[in-house]
Amino acid sequence: MTMADEKILMVTMSVTDMAKAKAFYAEQLGWSVTQDYGEGDRHWVTLSLPGGGATLTLSTMHGKLKPGTMTLYLSTSNIEATYNELKAKGAEVHEVKDDLYGPGSGVKWFNFSDPDGNRWLMVQSEKGPGNG
Repeated sequence: MTMADEKILMVTMSVTDMAKAKAFYAEQLGWSVTQDYGEGDRHWVTLSLPGGGATLTLSTMHGKLKPGTMTLYLSTSNIEATYNELKAKGAEVHEVKDDLYGPGSGVKWFNFSDPDGNRWLMVQSEKGPGNG
């Protein structure tokens, strides 16, 4: 196996309040809970994204991780529909912009944060509407 064959399997994120974090990802973002194990300061919840790929594991067992310090990127084929859907579900989303890679880049994106302040950027995928 070469590095070209590998992919990210899972990302672990520290959270301070598992109930709030789990509700945000499952209810507001619509991700599926695939595992919920433990409680208190030894609680893990794994979620799968609707499009598949890597999973996200929320953890109250922080180790060296600090809640609210991650920045992650997601892609969508329809930035406006995704923005409207998340806003309708109560997520605090920031306005759609078209300059992810600098002025004039034309790459549409918006950002939002989870209950711990981890920052997510939703990016219009290359093959989305108006992008070929």
